[in-house]
Order: sequence, then C-alpha cells, then structure tokens
Amino acid sequence: MKSLCVYCGSNSGAHPAYIEGAIALGTRMARDGIRLVYGGGNIGLMGTIADAVLAAGGEVVGVIPKHLVDMEVAHGGLTELEVVDSMHQRKSRMFDLADAFVAMPGGFGTLEEIVEMFTWRQLGISEKPCALLDINGYYQPLVAMMDRMVEERFLHPGQREDMWTGDNIDAMFEWMRGYQPAQASKWLDEKRSRELR
Repeated sequence: MKSLCVYCGSNSGAHPAYIEGAIALGTRMARDGIRLVYGGGNIGLMGTIADAVLAAGGEVVGVIPKHLVDMEVAHGGLTELEVVDSMHQRKSRMFDLADAFVAMPGGFGTLEEIVEMFTWRQLGISEKPCALLDINGYYQPLVAMMDRMVEERFLHPGQREDMWTGDNIDAMFEWMRGYQPAQASKWLDEKRSRELR
C-alpha cells in the first residue's frame, strides 16, 4: 500500500479525540511511507491530517474542485495540489490515486464518499479495501445501520464483513495489507439474480 485516501471533515468536530486521531494517522502514514490522498483543504480534520503527514516528512496529494478552492481554503503547502472541474472528477481522481480508503469523522461529504467506495466494492467495480476509523465511537450508529441492512436482507453478510471498522490504526493497516476482497454476490436471492439477467 503506497497511497491511502482519507475522507474526513472540513470541521474539527466537538471532541479533541478527532484532532488527536487525525494527527496520529497522519504521523503513522508518513512513518510508513504511505502517501496521503485527500480533498485538498487546510481547515478542519482535512488540514490537520495533511499537516501531520507533512510535519513527519510524508507526501500529500490534494484534489479539490475549482469552486471549493476558496470555500474550503485550499492547502498551499502540499506536495501536490490538483484542481479539477467538478466533484465527480475529484472523486474519480482520488480513486485513481489511492490503494485504499478510510473515513475518519466528518459530515455529509465524508459519508457520501466512503459509502460510494463501499458500493463500488459491492458491485465489483473496485477491489480496494475500505475502512471506517471509528474515533470516539463516531460511526457506531452507521455500523448499527449496516448490521440492520444485513438483518433485513438488503446487504450480504460477506459484504458487511468486507468493511473494516475500529479505532486501532495498527489493526487497520494490518487488515488493509492482508486484504482479500469478499466474493459474495450482491444478490441475496439467486432467483432475483436470474430474473435480472
């Protein structure tokens, strides 16, 4: 794993643990020679993790749409900053640049980005590992919702297990390095699968 895409908030959140987690992850990435790919901002957790990677001697590539350069205050000190035309181009470019994806705490944008990566895994578009770094229990409601999806037969148990969740950075990296994509079909019912062919 050479590059990790980190989705996270452009705000810092209500608890110091979020900032501490971003610093810890960024420092660890630099130490392990893992390049950060992220949304290019210099505020909130986005700015914190970028600064942590840079301070520890690592490389950071930011990808930001033109219309957000001022709104998210594009980071001026990155190894590389790519300015693209749209959010769609941003997400596509971040996907191309990264070997794996992790979501730290964040808002609608963070959630939308990591859920799209979960969906691409489910559909077989991507075989890159995806994780939730669950700092301060932030993602527990989402984890409960995913378990409910399994219970109600909207999500295959194997695909639920294909998403790492936890708060231990060492364990997350160990899981990512040994990752084997789930082979479970998206379709829980073979009859439905045949009908769609």
